[in-house]
Amino acid sequence: MTGPTGRTVLDDLTQDYRMTLRRFLPRRDEVVRESAYELGRRAFTAGVSLLDVCRIHHDVCLEVLRATGADDLIGVVDGAGELLLEVLAAYDMTHRSVLDP
Repeated sequence: MTGPTGRTVLDDLTQDYRMTLRRFLPRRDEVVRESAYELGRRAFTAGVSLLDVCRIHHDVCLEVLRATGADDLIGVVDGAGELLLEVLAAYDMTHRSVLDP
């Protein structure tokens, strides 16, 4: 779906995911974790599939890794994994609420 600016929901989500990951990597604080969770909620309510979220994560991670020095690669991969879990938590909670009577 394209918005008034000609950007799609996935374009906006990718931009926000990129910004959130770049904010998260140096600090990994609770404020950015909360932003990541809210990003996941927004993606879910916009109807973005789990596969699309994973693709965005993959693409953004590759961008960041290409610009990362060899000594920092493990930290970036570790932080990116943590961020993905925060984003996916919204999907997990919704999934659980459907399964739990």
